[in-house]
Amino acid sequence: MANKPRSKMPPEDRAKQFMPFAALKGLPDALAARERIVVPRIELSEEMAEELDQKMHALRKGMMISVVYFQKDEYVKITGMIARIDETSRLLQIVNTKIAFDDILEITY
Repeated sequence: MANKPRSKMPPEDRAKQFMPFAALKGLPDALAARERIVVPRIELSEEMAEELDQKMHALRKGMMISVVYFQKDEYVKITGMIARIDETSRLLQIVNTKIAFDDILEITY
């Protein structure tokens, strides 16, 4: 029996065999959505609102802070440098994330 010479595979076909295979495409996203716990927005007490207001007035551009804020039925914590404080639009920007003043629950320096 003679061995047949192997034909060369085109480079694009060869590359396909090394590409990742996602047998369950979308599963990680579905699991993440399922694990998400929806929480109601917390109404601040008068004391909490006053403390938050004092902290807001002490903020300056360039400060490193952590902010807990309400976003899409859950509370999220972000830590970073203040890029902008817009009192007219009532927005606080941490790096590239814009947060409405009314969504802020807690600030730590």
